[in-house]
Amino acid sequence: MEDDKKFSYFFLGLGIGVAAGILFAPKSGAETRELLREKADEGKDYVKRRSEDLKESATDLLDKSKQAIARQKEQLAAAVEAGRSAYREKVEASTPVSDQGDEIIEGV
Repeated sequence: MEDDKKFSYFFLGLGIGVAAGILFAPKSGAETRELLREKADEGKDYVKRRSEDLKESATDLLDKSKQAIARQKEQLAAAVEAGRSAYREKVEASTPVSDQGDEIIEGV
């Protein structure tokens, strides 16, 4: 309930401020509109520049992320291949022992 009062007081103060600003403006209406138009254009230009800068930053970060992912992918592929090689070596090293065992059994 008190929040409703705060909002109503805020809007009342805002309305009074706007009315006072219009009544006591140091420039005529046409001059004030021109000033507002110029400031709005400056604001648009600023937003454009900032958005271009942010776009460049985002593109750079995206490129760096892609490169990092590619490096991680290569490292993972190398690790998987090393694991496969180690497994093959282990299997090949144990295969002759089992072949000898078969020969001994067959020879008996």
